[in-house]
Amino acid sequence: MVGVSDSAGTLEWTPGFAEWSFPAEAGAVRTARTLVRDTLRQWGLEAVTDVTVLLVSELVTNSLRYASGPIGVRMYSHAGPSLLVEVSDPLPDPPRERVAEPDDEGGRGLQLVALASRRWGTRPGSTGKTVWFELSLPG
Repeated sequence: MVGVSDSAGTLEWTPGFAEWSFPAEAGAVRTARTLVRDTLRQWGLEAVTDVTVLLVSELVTNSLRYASGPIGVRMYSHAGPSLLVEVSDPLPDPPRERVAEPDDEGGRGLQLVALASRRWGTRPGSTGKTVWFELSLPG
């Protein structure tokens, strides 16, 4: 997905699908949160907005911390009773869950993804990797 879209806007002509690409800069996390929140509101999915924004924020932050290059975010809501979210970056190494000690300031991002999502995983890409998660939609 990385590099697929040069724009940082929702593909409004495709219902239930949104894609953005961000430069690896600190403002990417805030921009991703805003776009995800606004898109879910447009789709009428307010019930999953907070958890989706939190998990996207964690994954984009991980990409910023470990990768250099564009960060991609995709969301799909038209594939049944779930929301699929993907975050891609050019680093080929898959993320590793680690056990954070109580005093650690980091290391809980993937734990949050695992606990809050219906399922999650990673897959290699031609120029990096994608970390994805799926949330059940109410209804």
